[in-house]
Amino acid sequence: MPYQEISATVTDKQLQAVKDAIAAVQTALPFLISLTDDERKKLPKTGLTRLSFVQDAAQAAQDNSNILPASFDADGFESNVALFTAMTEINTLVAQLASQIDDTHLAVGVEALSGASDVYNYVKAAATKTPGLKPVADQLGQLFQQAVATKAANAAAKKAAKT
Repeated sequence: MPYQEISATVTDKQLQAVKDAIAAVQTALPFLISLTDDERKKLPKTGLTRLSFVQDAAQAAQDNSNILPASFDADGFESNVALFTAMTEINTLVAQLASQIDDTHLAVGVEALSGASDVYNYVKAAATKTPGLKPVADQLGQLFQQAVATKAANAAAKKAAKT
């Protein structure tokens, strides 16, 4: 089902509440890290199938602790499993929210861009008859051309990266 045109506002108070909520999450999870692209590439991938493997291995370790060598840190492993499980749930929730934010951002951005294009065309048409509008039309035209050039450059870079 296609989305309906978005008609909403975010007040300063709402924006601050969102920022505060994000800060609260960051405070609640002070151990969060940031990996470089190279670090991410070197690490094995994790996901729901890996979570099942990890949880099953944890259960096997609990049920058969007598087979684990003394050097195996069972408590550390159990702690990592619990954190991985919790982070998987948090990641799913945040990914859903991020997807909605991204989709809304994209849709409202398209609506705003469409309106801006309309204004540019009105200004451009009126600039021939209305004194003082030519500099505004020129400025909007330059910004429009820069956006078109940036889009073309990004598309070319994306295409080159795929080959």
